[in-house]
Amino acid sequence: MTLEHLKLFRDIALARNVSHGAEVCGVSQSAASQYLHETERLLGVQLLDRRVRPIELTEAGRLYYEFCRDVLRRQEEFEESLDKLKGLVQGTVRVAAIYSVGLSDMSRLQLELSRRMPEAELLVEYLRPEKVYDAVLTEQADLGLVSYPESNREIAAIPWREEKMMVAAAPSHPLATRETLDLADLARQNFVAFDDELRVGREVKRYIRESGAQLNVVMHFDNIQTMKEAVVLGSSISIMPVRVLRNDIEQGRLVAIPIKGCKLVRPLGIIHRRRKTFNRATRTFLELLRQEAALEPPPAQPPRPPAHSGRGKG
Repeated sequence: MTLEHLKLFRDIALARNVSHGAEVCGVSQSAASQYLHETERLLGVQLLDRRVRPIELTEAGRLYYEFCRDVLRRQEEFEESLDKLKGLVQGTVRVAAIYSVGLSDMSRLQLELSRRMPEAELLVEYLRPEKVYDAVLTEQADLGLVSYPESNREIAAIPWREEKMMVAAAPSHPLATRETLDLADLARQNFVAFDDELRVGREVKRYIRESGAQLNVVMHFDNIQTMKEAVVLGSSISIMPVRVLRNDIEQGRLVAIPIKGCKLVRPLGIIHRRRKTFNRATRTFLELLRQEAALEPPPAQPPRPPAHSGRGKG
């Protein structure tokens, strides 16, 4: 077993997908599958439960994942100590991100990066989606965080997390007391939409159009923060990733209402230049991103306004 093989299994386990884990490591899916079968043969145990999607680790697989994680962490600690002896510093991570990834996300990740690598420095620039790709392509950024990530001949895209979409409304809105909504409930409401040039805007409208519902769109915006402020005023609603509403929900500024049977999500991904060599800080940050997605907690919802408060149920 080589360190590359250990990293491959760790990344497959984190992604819960063989092809995604293989892409992170720059190997083909067939090579990754061959490695997995050979490892299971040598160990005499099954490491993955392939009957479910996404795949899950068996009990033996969890033990092997912990072994891989610990060995790779020891390797990073060794390299860090060795670099200090050599007087080398590899502590800068340059990230380009879409605005809606959120400062709170980066602040939390920066704290954990500093805990693991006190000398590391995280530099984050918030850009429009196309500018994130440009920054990665021109190597102004080591990593990019985008929605609806796409690979091409120069850029590799790694799935990161999927954010569930819900209806966002102010607590004073008539729909705010509802536990769930049908799409038909939205037809009578003023709607704040993403600009059509944004993929998320097109996907939301496509989903609603295919369901047969009609929207009364009163405003378009190209960023979530402006959309949230428009919804806070109370007369309009929107459909947004519930994760970006977390702080507003906790502060009681907005509520998030699920749509019955809705499977609409906004996928986020990590992009980087193909065949790019990362320094240790960037490798550590990439691992943090993937671990953070795997441990994502559900958003907190404040108590709903009481139905008898004079507000209708829409």
